[in-house]
Amino acid sequence: MSFTGPSLSRCCARSVRFSTHPSRRTPALLSQHRRQVMRRWESTEAAPTSPKVAGIVDQISQLTLLETADLVSNLKKRLNIPDMPMGGFAAPGGAAPAAAPVEEEEAAPAAQEKTLFTLTLKSFEPTAKPKVIKEVKSMLGLSLVDSKKFVESAPKLMKEGLPKDECEKIMETMKGLGAVVTMD
Repeated sequence: MSFTGPSLSRCCARSVRFSTHPSRRTPALLSQHRRQVMRRWESTEAAPTSPKVAGIVDQISQLTLLETADLVSNLKKRLNIPDMPMGGFAAPGGAAPAAAPVEEEEAAPAAQEKTLFTLTLKSFEPTAKPKVIKEVKSMLGLSLVDSKKFVESAPKLMKEGLPKDECEKIMETMKGLGAVVTMD
């Protein structure tokens, strides 16, 4: 009987785990081990928390959906947390038109200074392409293939809703690599 790949590794792991002595590999030991593993996975006990935190969790769990949304918006205002887009980068195609109404609402109060910006990869030097791909991969958390496609499809929206200082830092890094990035 021959084993290949994953089945061989599982078999070896089991034999190492239970091979202390042949007399110890009893059905009782195996069932005890299975119970311990199942108990670990079925455990619903959480780490002990302070009574203050437990009280807050209980109160939040009793809120309705609208009250929870109001709580989140109030916490964002009080803690100065900007509304960040999910995923960290713009999705191709469908996401861009959805963002337009938000920009129109923000453009209405002209007296307010713009605090959140959008970064766009405009172009890059052909010799700097590998460096730019690596930087985009680490910055956006994409796979290497997705990063390559992203860079090759420039001009492309990189990130939205970033503070000015963070945008300038990213622009400086990308410029040093040989890419042209604009801040809108």
